[in-house]
Amino acid sequence: MSDAFENRRKELEEAFFAQHNQKLLNHLKELKKQSLTKAAIGAMSGISDDAVLEKLVALKLNTETLAALMLYPLVEVAWADGVADGKEKKAVLEASHNLGIASGTEANKLIESWLDERPPATLHTAWESYVKALLQTMSAHDKDALKKSILGKARDVAEASGGILGLPPKVSKEEAAVLKKLETAFG
Repeated sequence: MSDAFENRRKELEEAFFAQHNQKLLNHLKELKKQSLTKAAIGAMSGISDDAVLEKLVALKLNTETLAALMLYPLVEVAWADGVADGKEKKAVLEASHNLGIASGTEANKLIESWLDERPPATLHTAWESYVKALLQTMSAHDKDALKKSILGKARDVAEASGGILGLPPKVSKEEAAVLKKLETAFG
């Protein structure tokens, strides 16, 4: 009878360690997945700053949705006055489509979700960290081109719902403040 107990004890012990090993393997797979995501984001953007990459991974962005992050300023301007109206949403989505983000993609869905529900302020911090790190990898000419492109598209969103009766589009003071804040990220 002691052999039966000994065999059962070994079975339980092996089952425990098998379950424990599986948990460890799952944890390692998750760490490896995160590591690959950081590596992929780093390879795509040229950013090597681990703290910035960690912020991006924490946002659960991947290489596809990283493109959406570059357009976050447009979303932030759309929400400047507390409401992203239809014209502003349309301007953001048109800009994203013009930059190659197709309807139905993860990046497009992410942008649409940001337009439906105001993103948290932490997203601005992550975007700003990303831009500052990205700028370190670029030439002066490319930095200027990126700044003009992003801020120009953001201004287009700000002007989308302004102006009436044929008067020039008007940017609200809230939108102007957001545009100024976005400009400071570019140095």
